[in-house]
Amino acid sequence: MQCMDLAYPPEAEEFRVEIASWLKDNLPPGWNGPGFSLTPEERTAFNQEWTAKLFAGGWICAGWPSEYGGKGLTLLQQVVLNEEFARAGAPLRADFFGDTLVGPTILQWGTEEQKRQFIPGILKGEIAWCQGFSEPDAGSDLAGLTTRAELDGDEWVVNGQKVWTTQAHEADYIFLLARTDPDAPKHAGISYLLVPMKQPGVEVRPIEQIDGSAEFNEVFFTNVRCPQDNVIGGVNNGWKVAMTTLGFERGTSSTTGHRRFNKEFDQILDEARQRGRDQDPLIRQQLARSWSKIKIMEINGFRTLTDALRGTHATAKLGACNKMFWSEAHQETMELAMDIRGMAAQVLGGDGDADSILPGARRARAGYPVDNLQSLFFFSRSETIWGGTAEIQRNIVGERALGLPKEPKPGS
Repeated sequence: MQCMDLAYPPEAEEFRVEIASWLKDNLPPGWNGPGFSLTPEERTAFNQEWTAKLFAGGWICAGWPSEYGGKGLTLLQQVVLNEEFARAGAPLRADFFGDTLVGPTILQWGTEEQKRQFIPGILKGEIAWCQGFSEPDAGSDLAGLTTRAELDGDEWVVNGQKVWTTQAHEADYIFLLARTDPDAPKHAGISYLLVPMKQPGVEVRPIEQIDGSAEFNEVFFTNVRCPQDNVIGGVNNGWKVAMTTLGFERGTSSTTGHRRFNKEFDQILDEARQRGRDQDPLIRQQLARSWSKIKIMEINGFRTLTDALRGTHATAKLGACNKMFWSEAHQETMELAMDIRGMAAQVLGGDGDADSILPGARRARAGYPVDNLQSLFFFSRSETIWGGTAEIQRNIVGERALGLPKEPKPGS
């Protein structure tokens, strides 16, 4: 039986050495070493300086074409880049929504004028973005959105509401879907707009979570103005453009996603040992089950990478399988963490180490009444919803991967 070969070609390993050397030269001394920590002021300064270093090194959006400021890296080089930054625990993005979602969308669909206007600011981390897709009655059924944009001279006038809008309170722009032809069929008549957030008529209301955080927001638009030329991909072509936005970064982070779960698992295992719960046979079995699922995530990551490199076009199907698997496995693991604590899991009192585990723990910033594991538990409840609900992922797997009949529509 032929064994799986997980080795990378020599040129990829040479590139890995280059990245590791750059990280060693540019990260603070002792980074991630025993006892290393930053004060809030030091971390703020680091974040500002680090973005400038990333830009100078050309690592932000390094897979983009060189004519637009990238390095034109191959897919495998991008994977190695992600792996080395993940190994070092170093941030690789200036702004997630800009680097990963709207930036690639502009590159694929935008005009040259739009690229010149927005791409430099994305690369330098000078523009903060948020995503305006979901609405109160248009989540999984995104095509049911009702936010409207009507042309008035050389500007669009936007009215409507978006919800669960991460980073809206800090964003300079929102890339949103709005109905520009109300008489067109459901998936038609939608346009993809880049709307300035700092203007009259934009109201951002935080949605406070049970852990005290408020990164999600409701955003209300009342006669908000947007330049006519800020439509990406053409008027009434927004649905097709949005589907490409949701599909970006498939493959490049496939081999690093499991790492954060490994880090969380190590913390949970330490907690079990400290509390003597590691001797409980039921807890031991659940810990083994969680560890096994993380290894499955790692293997699935290599499978996704292999498909992306071969171009066999199964990446979307694998992505649906993987999203469903890791989100449900993570919820199960965080429930185990709370079970290990027992009644102590109900006690508030943040540990102040908000940045030790991402992304859940970023919600446990100073002043929030929960610690890392509690914050991760709360955040994990959302993971089977955002990025495609578990129910929708099952439909995709059933219909597109297994070839099962489509789910009956209501009234059919």
